[in-house]
Amino acid sequence: MTDIVIYHNPECGTSRNALAMIRNAGIEPHVIEYLKTPPSRAMLESLIQRAGITPRALLREKGTPYAELGLGDPDLTDVQLIDAMMAHPILINRPLVASPLGIKLCRPSEEVFDLIPAQQRGAFAKEDGEQVVDAAGNRVAG
Repeated sequence: MTDIVIYHNPECGTSRNALAMIRNAGIEPHVIEYLKTPPSRAMLESLIQRAGITPRALLREKGTPYAELGLGDPDLTDVQLIDAMMAHPILINRPLVASPLGIKLCRPSEEVFDLIPAQQRGAFAKEDGEQVVDAAGNRVAG
C-alpha cells in the first residue's frame, strides 16, 4: 500500500477533488483534517521545506484573517508567517499532499497526479464537471 497523506479541508472543492483523484487510483490516503488536527510547528516547517516552497506560498488569503492580520506586508519574516499559520490554521492553503514521490500544494487539484504512483482506475471528472481522466484511466489533455 502506498503511503499518501493529504492535509484536507472537506469544505474545499479543490481538496475534495484531490482526495477523490487519489482514491480513483485505488489508494486510500491518510486524511488529516488540518483544521481539526493542525500540524505541529516542526511538521509544518518540514512540509514547507520538503515541498520547496516558502511560507508565503502556503498562505491562503481567501476566507481567512489574512488581511486583518496584515499578512500581505512583505517585511514579515518566514517565522512570523508560520506563527500566523500556527495561530490560525485556516491560513494554511490546501490541499497539501505528501507521498513517496514528493510533497506539493495541489492547486489546481490535478497537481496531485504527480504524487500518485499508481494508474487511475477509470474516468474522473472534477466537481465542476471538467473531465480530467478518461475511461481508460489516462489523463485528459487540458
